Amino acid sequence: MAMFDTTHAVKANRQFIKKTMATDLLEAEHELALAHAWRDRGDHKALHELTTAYFRLVVALAARFKNYGLPMGDLMQEGVVGLMQAAQRFEPERKVRFATYASWWIRAAIQDYVLRNWSIVRLTSTASQKSLFFNLRRLKAKIEGNPSKDLSRRAAEKIADALRVSVSDVEDMDARLTAGDRSLNASPGEPGEFEWQDLLPDNSAGPDEIVMETHDGARRKAWIKQALDKLSPREQTIIRERQMNEDAVTLETLGQRLGISKERVRQIEANALTKLRRALLEQVGDPVEAGLVAA
Repeated sequence: MAMFDTTHAVKANRQFIKKTMATDLLEAEHELALAHAWRDRGDHKALHELTTAYFRLVVALAARFKNYGLPMGDLMQEGVVGLMQAAQRFEPERKVRFATYASWWIRAAIQDYVLRNWSIVRLTSTASQKSLFFNLRRLKAKIEGNPSKDLSRRAAEKIADALRVSVSDVEDMDARLTAGDRSLNASPGEPGEFEWQDLLPDNSAGPDEIVMETHDGARRKAWIKQALDKLSPREQTIIRERQMNEDAVTLETLGQRLGISKERVRQIEANALTKLRRALLEQVGDPVEAGLVAA
C-alpha cells in the first residue's frame, strides 16, 4: 500500500510539473490587469490565471530544496501557499513584476517548511542562523569540494566570514546537519540510566519572567495609546489600518474610503509616523530599545 501511495505521488508530481511548464507566461500589461482585477474587484478568475501562470516558479524554487530529504510534492505545496500569500498582498501600483514579488514569498514559505520538518528539534530562528542553515552545504562544497567531507578549520573560517557569523556557529551547525536526528528516548550512557530527553533544558519562562512580560506589555500598550491620542482621527485610522493590522490595507483602498488620493494617504502616513515616534520619545526615550517600533 505504501509503495502504491509513493508511486502515485511521484506520478502526480510529474504530471503537475509537466502541466506547469506548458503554461504560457504572462505579458506585463496582462499581468497588471489581472492583478488589478483581483485586488480591486475580487475577481477569482483573474486570481486563478495570475497564480497558475507562475506555478513554474514554485517548481523551480522547490527543486532547490530537494536535497533536504523532504518530498518534492510537499515542497511544491508549500510553495503554492507562498504564491497565494503573494497574490493576496501584491500591490500592482508599485510597478514590480509579480514574479519578482512572488519569489520572495514562495522561497520564504518553502524555507519555513524545511526548518519545521527537517529535524525533530527546530534548529534555528534568527535570520543569520537561517542563512547559515541554507547556505552551509553550498559553501562547504565550494570550498572543500565535497559537502559530506569533514569541515576543516580553514573552511569554517571562510564560511563564517562570508555569512557574518562566528566560526563556532558554523562548526555547530555543520555537526547538527551531518549528525542527523537522534531519538530523544535513546540512552546516551548505560541502558536504563537516563534518556537524551532528560538532558534537554527547560526554556519556558519562569513565573517572574511571565509577570515581568505581562507588566511590560501593559505598559507598552499604554504608551502607544497615549501617543495615538495625539494624532487626528484620520491619522489614527491610517496608522491602525496600515501599521497595526496583520493584513495592511492598501493605499488605494484607504484613499477611496477617506476620499483622498493614495499619494495623500502616503503623505499623511509618513507625517503620522513622525508624530507618533516623537510622542513615544517624549514618554520612553528610544522607542526602538523599548520594543515599540522597528529599527
